[in-house]
Amino acid sequence: MTARTLVVLRHAKAESPDHLADIDRPLTQRGHADAAAAGAWLAAQGLRPDLVLCSPARRTRETWHGVRVALGPPSAEAVFEIGLYEAGVPQSISLVNGVSPDVGCVLLIGHNPTVTLLSTLLDPGTEVAEGLRTGGLAVHRLDGDWTDFAGGTAPLTGTHTARAAV
Repeated sequence: MTARTLVVLRHAKAESPDHLADIDRPLTQRGHADAAAAGAWLAAQGLRPDLVLCSPARRTRETWHGVRVALGPPSAEAVFEIGLYEAGVPQSISLVNGVSPDVGCVLLIGHNPTVTLLSTLLDPGTEVAEGLRTGGLAVHRLDGDWTDFAGGTAPLTGTHTARAAV
């Protein structure tokens, strides 16, 4: 049986300007730095995604950019899924269930409350129940295929809140 890794990442800190639609909110300066710190942490842990499932919102795309730059080449394929912006946990699970069996590590970049609820569902009673902060990562292990991915099937193996050194 093959062990797979799902890394759930809440986007980094974003601005909240009144004149922009929610989907168009950019990262703050700190958010850009924290996204790079998330990528550096992933690299230090040896967690290099083979596939990125990312909300198409500007703040999640900018978070992926910072992570990607910090990870360095080669870059994983990124798929921007509107379901990660508009939908909830069942749709997120469905997206992961559809991942190719050739993929060993998936990075899912999304929004609260969905990312926290997803992580908590995968391993109920874990510390993620308190909520992923901006730049928060939750690492889950799945023993089996992506099609087996469901509630209670992916124990939490690590968490981290990415913050750039000031």
